[in-house]
Amino acid sequence: MKTTIKSKQFILRPYKRRDERSLTKNINDRYVYRYTLRIPYPFTLKDAKKWISRCIRQGKKPVKKEINFTIDINGEACGGIGLRDIEKHKAEIGYWLAKKYWGKEVITEAVRLVTNFAFKNLKLKRVYAPVFIKNKASARVLEKNGYKREGILRKHYMKDGKIIDVMLYAKVK
Repeated sequence: MKTTIKSKQFILRPYKRRDERSLTKNINDRYVYRYTLRIPYPFTLKDAKKWISRCIRQGKKPVKKEINFTIDINGEACGGIGLRDIEKHKAEIGYWLAKKYWGKEVITEAVRLVTNFAFKNLKLKRVYAPVFIKNKASARVLEKNGYKREGILRKHYMKDGKIIDVMLYAKVK
C-alpha cells in the first residue's frame, strides 16, 4: 500500500532510504524522547536505518499490522505518524514531531488525516492512543480531533526504569 496524503503544510508518505539523515536530525531530541515509548535517545543514524528498513518491510506485507508515514516538510522527515496493532476493527495511533514545528497545528492535522484514513481506507471502527499523563499537548491534539478520554491505565508502561500511568484516548466510528 503506497499511500501518500497531502496537506497544505506537509505530505504524509512512506519512509524512503534517503530519509535517514533528516530523520536522525529531527527525532534526536530529548523533548521528543520524553513522551515517546519506542524512540531511543540518543537516536543514531544506525537507528534511522533500522527503522526505515522495518517500515519498508512492513509496507511490502500483504496484510498490514502496521502502517507508518513520515511527515515530510520541504523534503525532510520532520515527524512520524502511524497505526500499529491493526487488527479487525481497531488500531493504535502514535506520532512525534520535530520541536521546531510544535505549535503550528502540523501534528493536529496529521492526526486528523491518519484517523480519517483509518476509518475510510482501512474500514476501522476504533482508533486509540495511550498518552503519558504529563503530555498535555498530545492529549489536546487528540481532543481537537474528536478523541475522547476513556480513562487512566495505571502502571501501564515502563520508561527509563519508572512505571508510569497513561491516559487512554479513543475515537470510534
